[in-house]
Amino acid sequence: MRPNTYIRSSLFLLLIAFCSCSSSDDGAKDPTPQESLPPEASVLVFPKKDEECNQGDIISATQSKVTFKWKASDHTDSYTLVLKNLETNETSENDTSTNSLALTILRNTPYSWNIISKSDETATTATSETWKFYNAGEGNENYAPFPAEAVAPTMGASVSQPLTLSWKGSDVDNDIASYDIYLGTDNPPTTLHASTSDSEIDDIALNPATVYYWRVVTTDENGSSSQSPVFEFKTK
Repeated sequence: MRPNTYIRSSLFLLLIAFCSCSSSDDGAKDPTPQESLPPEASVLVFPKKDEECNQGDIISATQSKVTFKWKASDHTDSYTLVLKNLETNETSENDTSTNSLALTILRNTPYSWNIISKSDETATTATSETWKFYNAGEGNENYAPFPAEAVAPTMGASVSQPLTLSWKGSDVDNDIASYDIYLGTDNPPTTLHASTSDSEIDDIALNPATVYYWRVVTTDENGSSSQSPVFEFKTK
């Protein structure tokens, strides 16, 4: 082979290799961007769970300012404090970028609260536990129990028979004496089904394929009482 022919062949092979590499580089895909981490749930600090809250600034005989506190959660840019008046079932949502918030609320009133953690990078949120507390009033020596919470059946559930009604009661003074269970097809139910000191009633037989409503009236040893919301289920 002549020298010039050898040189031309070598240059041709190098050109093919270069074009092949350039084509491969041009077709490379950009790396997939890393997904943002979702926020974590906060841990509540104050007001404490199932306790009387008597720390706050008294504004009037009916109102006080209470500072809610919780631990900052990871991957979180803002928080929403969800506050519910357990007597009226009225709920408010309050936004903040810090892990504390002062709110003016009613005295001598039971509340529940939780925190929703949010991030600017994702629509995913995280929700803390829900705590109940009683905002103290003037000269109270006894507080009414918190409204009972339904455990089973859950709201709107379809249940087989015989069924069990169960609920959870709590009280600042820890002196719950009894529960009156109202059960029926009217909303709200007016028929007293049972009175008990337990937190469940077993072996209940009802009409099939029927919507029932029930609620719990909780009474403490001093005669103070509270009514739960109306719960609903359907029999199979």
